[in-house]
Amino acid sequence: MSPSVYPEGASAVVLCIDDSQDMLDCERAFLESFGYTVLTAPNGGRGLELASLYSVDVVLLAYFMPRMNGQEVALELRRLRPQASIILITDGAGVPDQTLNLVDALVAKETLSSQLLPTIAEVYGCAQIRPATYDA
Repeated sequence: MSPSVYPEGASAVVLCIDDSQDMLDCERAFLESFGYTVLTAPNGGRGLELASLYSVDVVLLAYFMPRMNGQEVALELRRLRPQASIILITDGAGVPDQTLNLVDALVAKETLSSQLLPTIAEVYGCAQIRPATYDA
């Protein structure tokens, strides 16, 4: 991996939203080891609450969750924090095109360890040029 993938003193705030506590714990430990500030939420409602309280730069969002799926959460995140980059984390097919249009990137769970940091670097670097409004 290139050095730019591992930024010195990364200062981005990453919000991880997933109903799997094991996944949240792994994401937190991994990202904090590279200098990111990490917030975690066990469901979409709590994730939206945290996004309303904190300035969030990047959101890692599971698609398949009970109560609110990734599409519903992404739509609300776009209204709440339009400047935040959203990376959808999924373990399979079945993600509708409408959802893909709401997010900045998609990472499959099986490639998370190799693709997460480069994807964050890519979308976080582009966060300032994305339009600020999204239609439902």
